[in-house]
Amino acid sequence: MARKMLIDGELDKTSEVESHYDFDLFVIGAGSGGVRASRFSAQNGAKVGICELPFHPISSEVIGGVGGTCVIRGCVPKKILVYGASFGPELEDARNYGWDVNERIDFNWKKLLQKKTEEIHRLNGIYKRLLSGAGVKLFEGEGRVIGPNEVEVIQLDGTKISYSAKHILIATGSRAQRPPIPGQELGITSDEALSLEELPKHAVILGGGYIAVEFASIWRGMGAKVDLFYRKELPLRGFDDEMREVVAKNLEGRGINLHPGTSLSELAKTEGGIKVRTDHGEEIVADVVLFATGRAPNSKRLNLEAVGVELDKAGAIKVNQYSQTNVPSIWAIGDVTNRMNLTPVALMEGTYFANTVFGGKPMAPDYSNIACAVFCIPPLSVVGLSEQEAVEKANGDILIFTSTFNPMKNTISGRQEKTMMKLIVDAETDKVLGASMCGPDAAEIMQGIAIALKCGATKAQFDSTVGIHPSAAEEFVTMRSVTRRVSGGKPRTNL
Repeated sequence: MARKMLIDGELDKTSEVESHYDFDLFVIGAGSGGVRASRFSAQNGAKVGICELPFHPISSEVIGGVGGTCVIRGCVPKKILVYGASFGPELEDARNYGWDVNERIDFNWKKLLQKKTEEIHRLNGIYKRLLSGAGVKLFEGEGRVIGPNEVEVIQLDGTKISYSAKHILIATGSRAQRPPIPGQELGITSDEALSLEELPKHAVILGGGYIAVEFASIWRGMGAKVDLFYRKELPLRGFDDEMREVVAKNLEGRGINLHPGTSLSELAKTEGGIKVRTDHGEEIVADVVLFATGRAPNSKRLNLEAVGVELDKAGAIKVNQYSQTNVPSIWAIGDVTNRMNLTPVALMEGTYFANTVFGGKPMAPDYSNIACAVFCIPPLSVVGLSEQEAVEKANGDILIFTSTFNPMKNTISGRQEKTMMKLIVDAETDKVLGASMCGPDAAEIMQGIAIALKCGATKAQFDSTVGIHPSAAEEFVTMRSVTRRVSGGKPRTNL
């Protein structure tokens, strides 16, 4: 939203708190963005307080933990489970590489769960030490705004303590949602899925986004039967359509049952498990039903409306390009603003907030060419524009370069699973507008490609780069032939 920056040219540059304020800055929410903003603000001389709910792997309105969603019940524990799920197929693939796996190999879910929990406890402690080391005062409890310059912290015993601050920053993230269907209480969200006491034998997943395809890969990799239901014809709406097709094919190739164009209408408890009814009248009985149907900004209990802070229809906090709300002293970053909901983006927004308000360097976050990854197995990673976005935005023709191949590792293991890479190029300027990859190590490779796009690299510069051989990554600098030229939204030529 294009709103004039409301700092009135007065940036905080001193460490002294104005006499009538307890803090220069008080942050509500100690996730990745909140911790970054508070630390960097303190390093710029600000006196900073921050509040967060007591630690627990599964969040609620009264429990959460320093580190937030990503560290405790998101990216980090999810990636640990992805690693765990990858070993089973890898062990099978190893047979053709000369490894005799003769004895039965059992998977111990409880052991992995324990290791995962130990790691998030460790990280929770690290984040607390980061705050303490930066001189940030941590308060444990639920925070809410009770005035333009006042925050109330509600402790577990119900005690309420208020603190004044020149600036207030909201960084409370988002919360998993359940669909409004009968029996919804029988399903779980990603919070519970990361802490299940028993590995399901048969899981039903509703959703076609990141969380849905990632958990489908995790549970299937660990030996569970998985049925994945989603409303569209392909999973991962918003990504490049061609890459979505590759992901769907790979999911099926790994033994996941896909149900496109299908939703769930009802859940019911039975002796055999949870009976799932679809909107097409099908019935399935499963051990676990995961709702991966999106997240909502965590703003309901912040008392923002009473203070006059504007929210959108989804409950996201409206901010200007500097993360400032319509109330000049109140700011917001991360998923609670529903701009680009990625942990590294929240870190960027937190850094730029601290530089703007306390560093004397007004900085607006740049959301162009931000790479991201979906950790299904194998993963998908992208940066820049999809083919559909490029065609929609382009004034002229778009050149599409693709490469589909069997990874070298698979030629010996015998696994039939293609890797696909794609470059989107502006025909007139030769500038690379987007890149995507579905295959092993996609995220690791795409991080380097993201630097090139951020620097405005051309296809000629990609072509002039000498590849690392033998590697999958070298395909990005050896794609010479145009797969197709697209103009006005329709393929014009196949070359």
